[in-house]
Amino acid sequence: MNHKFFILLLLSSCFSGFSQEIKDSDQIKKTKIKPTFLQFDVSIPLAANVNRGETFADGSKNTTWFLPNGLSSKFGFGIQQNKWIGIGLHTGIDWNINQKLVAVPLFGNLRLSPGFGNGTRLTLQAGYGKGIALGRGNLVGNYQKYSIGIENDEDTIIFAEISGYDFNNYFKTAVYSISLGIAIRTF
Repeated sequence: MNHKFFILLLLSSCFSGFSQEIKDSDQIKKTKIKPTFLQFDVSIPLAANVNRGETFADGSKNTTWFLPNGLSSKFGFGIQQNKWIGIGLHTGIDWNINQKLVAVPLFGNLRLSPGFGNGTRLTLQAGYGKGIALGRGNLVGNYQKYSIGIENDEDTIIFAEISGYDFNNYFKTAVYSISLGIAIRTF
């Protein structure tokens, strides 16, 4: 009796069911990518550590190559084609500690984001416009930015950026910074 019950249990566990639903092409809704986007990014400008290699009082060595040199935040709105190419109008605020500069850029931005598999994209951005220095009277100059980053399928970008202001009347040279940051795009 025990063997018959065991064989019956074994045979009943081998039976399984499979079902599949076939849909017409009219029933399948493709996810549409909206033609507009919002982008918000935060980055930290870096400066070379001029004290690298020096010894601290406790005997340890200063081995840091770069130090934070401020904070930068930008926000923009634009239009795009299939997440691949986009143009936008952006603004924000940049704080550069070494130059004692707080400025507001207003610039046009061009973005190219070719995909290379699994929802990952290489994002290249270039921006050009005007920058206004805060607390320095009517100091206005040109602003430029260039960035390269990696975008995941959740529309988050980790990037490196070179940006700069050209205030000819106040600074002897243009003020440039290299930054690392993160950006979020919404559609």
